[in-house]
Amino acid sequence: MNRNIKKAALFIGLTFFVSWLMAVLFFAFGGKWLSTPSSLVMAVSYMFVPMIMAIIVQKFIYRERLKEPLGISFKLNRWFVVAWLLPPIIAFATIGVSLVFPGVQFSPEPETSRIFEHFSSILPAQRLEEIESQTASLPFHPFWFGLLLGLIAGVTINAVAGFGEELGWRGLLQREFRFMGFWKSSAIIGVIWGIWHAPIIFLGHNYPEHPVAGIFMMTILTVLLAPIFSYVRLKAKSVIAAAILHGSLNATAALPMVVIKGGNDLTVGVCGLAGFIVLAIVNISIFIYDRNLAKVPL
Repeated sequence: MNRNIKKAALFIGLTFFVSWLMAVLFFAFGGKWLSTPSSLVMAVSYMFVPMIMAIIVQKFIYRERLKEPLGISFKLNRWFVVAWLLPPIIAFATIGVSLVFPGVQFSPEPETSRIFEHFSSILPAQRLEEIESQTASLPFHPFWFGLLLGLIAGVTINAVAGFGEELGWRGLLQREFRFMGFWKSSAIIGVIWGIWHAPIIFLGHNYPEHPVAGIFMMTILTVLLAPIFSYVRLKAKSVIAAAILHGSLNATAALPMVVIKGGNDLTVGVCGLAGFIVLAIVNISIFIYDRNLAKVPL
């Protein structure tokens, strides 16, 4: 057990140090987070730090194998499909829950939706007009276009970026914390995962309207997501499935914002309170469906 904790602590320490240093340097050199090319580069680079640190700790410090211990397996099974399709289902459910909130309404016109409200606060008028023109030229509602792109990106480029995180969280860390049991280890990983996001949340990621409160919201979000990710990783017997889940979630999480208006980034959408309710239901479903999680082999 002590060896597991020491190894996990080393990984966590290295990951936080490098990631937070990157964020500090980004901010110190005048980096702007919202809708800038530099912020995209920063976000993607940030996601790959856990993977790099996991490889360094596993392979070069502890001199252990990577593939089998960290769950790197491309052997497909139905849980890969679950990983791919669960996030859009969560997005659909979040729309319904968001509409229950006071002041939140369905928005059939994209121009009145939350996503365009967000764009209008960060983009110049000319760029906003271009987006509105492009949206109007689509043969169908941008929600469906976003869903299609999200499903494609979820198993391709977004899954690659998701793997950058998942090899660390659901690869190395979940394995080293396995002695704690499923729910306790998932909760601890969720807290670590959320706090790791703190610098980029403060810069404006996910909660641009509430960057300070967003740090706490992000931690709640990751605590709710962690058991779902861990469960898919265990059932699929592959961290690749967790990467697909991560990629699909990132690609479809904004979909509710395209068809609702009202609320704010703390209340509506997958990252808001409405999403938390949906994710809590998913966690309860896992608990009810599989009471023998401790017996699921890594």
